[in-house]
Amino acid sequence: MTLAQAIEQWLAQLQQLRSHSANTLAAYRRDLASLPQAVLEKPISKLNTADVRSWISTQHAQGLGARSLARRLSALRSHLKFARQQRWIASDPSAGLRPPRGERSLPNSLSVDDAQALMRPANSLLEKRDLAQWELLYGSGLRLSELCDLRWADVDLDQGQARVVGKGQRERIVPLTQPAVQALKAWQQVRPTSDLPHIFVTDKGQISTRTVQRRLKQTALQRLGTQALHPHQLRHAFATHMLEGCGDLRAVQELLGHQNLSTTQIYTHLDFDRLAQAYDQAHPRAQRKS
Repeated sequence: MTLAQAIEQWLAQLQQLRSHSANTLAAYRRDLASLPQAVLEKPISKLNTADVRSWISTQHAQGLGARSLARRLSALRSHLKFARQQRWIASDPSAGLRPPRGERSLPNSLSVDDAQALMRPANSLLEKRDLAQWELLYGSGLRLSELCDLRWADVDLDQGQARVVGKGQRERIVPLTQPAVQALKAWQQVRPTSDLPHIFVTDKGQISTRTVQRRLKQTALQRLGTQALHPHQLRHAFATHMLEGCGDLRAVQELLGHQNLSTTQIYTHLDFDRLAQAYDQAHPRAQRKS
């Protein structure tokens, strides 16, 4: 069995088990397709560390960023873990390899005023759908994929909360702001008739991530004078503004659905002076002399 055939079997099983979203499976396929053709045609039992190291080194030399390299290596490792379980290989040839380190970058920050400007009252059908989406992305910190997959059965408008299925099929409950509840109710009244259980639909079916991205760019151009706005920046603004208001990193971690606290920390850009001031006020051994 070649490596390419083994990868296809792995992806087919993941799809059958529905343990990963369609977007994740597509990303795995794209990442592993970057392996050299000669390596993909190689028997999987013959894959060695030199093959993997050469793949990573070549892509790094071609200018691929550290985060992209790490993602591709992670995809290969996930596949090789499956391959070991199937006894196709005796050991993991990627073990011990590390991609080049890169700086962790933050999305451009969105101010409170700019976030509020996006939430102007809606009139048309599309504007009502847009407003409900922006309220959920900014008010509840949803990921773009979570927004598109959200179903009416997942939300309780009376209680003001929603059940969200995030990465790794992990579920969490997020609060809905009152404006979000109102926007959802307004959208519900005008939403086109559809047999789909999803909240956000178009005349072609469930809304796509690309459609949400395109509509947000249009809204940002009209209201903020720029197209450089991505749905993830609303999630980042949610985390940042929450932390600035309450300072509870653990609570924000739960709301965002992050498995590790370190992931949540990259969403913060609290300046050191304010952190130092909070430290001075809170820690009994940190009292400084005036």
